[in-house]
Amino acid sequence: MRILYFGDVVGRTGRDALLNVLPSMREHYRADLVVVCAENATHGFGLGAKHAETFLAGGVDVITMGNHVWDQRDLIPYIDREHRVIRPANFPEGTPGVGAVVVDVGRGRKALVLQVMGRLFMEPLDCPFRIVDEILARHPLSGRVNAIVVDVHAEATSEKMAIGHYCDGRVSLVVGGHTHVPTADHHILAGGTAYMTDAGMCGDYDSVIGMVKGSSIHRFVRKTPTERLTPAEGAATVCGLFVETDERTGLALAVEPIRIGGSLTPTGFQGAAP
Repeated sequence: MRILYFGDVVGRTGRDALLNVLPSMREHYRADLVVVCAENATHGFGLGAKHAETFLAGGVDVITMGNHVWDQRDLIPYIDREHRVIRPANFPEGTPGVGAVVVDVGRGRKALVLQVMGRLFMEPLDCPFRIVDEILARHPLSGRVNAIVVDVHAEATSEKMAIGHYCDGRVSLVVGGHTHVPTADHHILAGGTAYMTDAGMCGDYDSVIGMVKGSSIHRFVRKTPTERLTPAEGAATVCGLFVETDERTGLALAVEPIRIGGSLTPTGFQGAAP
């Protein structure tokens, strides 16, 4: 199976850049599955239902969220009925939406996409390791599903790496997000699982993690309130990764980082200009 994953989409610039390159990316990589983290896609905070529909219509198969999942209130009823938009699975029982979804990718194959949120320096949610075990027990790799993507939305690199090794050999890909900076550690773990600590963001890198520099810097320097942070709207870099899996085992054969446009050094197929 051929999988494309794109990191946290930030604001209008990130949305437009990703949707512009996505058709050529799907064609070039012959992608069976496209997963996008869009928890910052609407004005930098959360995802509105309208923008969710735009992503799904534009070629995205599954949208993952994160700690900003409830920032746009119209997503709450939407996520309860549209299960291709998932939130962290380790939210308490009864929370709207689902934390994992199985999608049909064609030719009789299915893929499981699940998301968990880390607990270091973040909200004290249920244990992500336990939740992963529960979900994988219901959907074993090369059993009911042909590929498994685990999205880890977390602050600490150590926690993301621990989850990666914990899942090694049981899933196709473990990919981290939330810190908006692409790491250089994309590789295949000993047990055959592709891993990357942070896929980066789809947004303007002439910024502070996607937000306008002035207000962000002021918060650090002065330690006083500022106006609400807003997304930077310069040229965006589309960041993510491509993974190819073994059709028999569901484990990874190759992993390749993607950086297109904007101010970061490009990697991978460049597609149409963002």
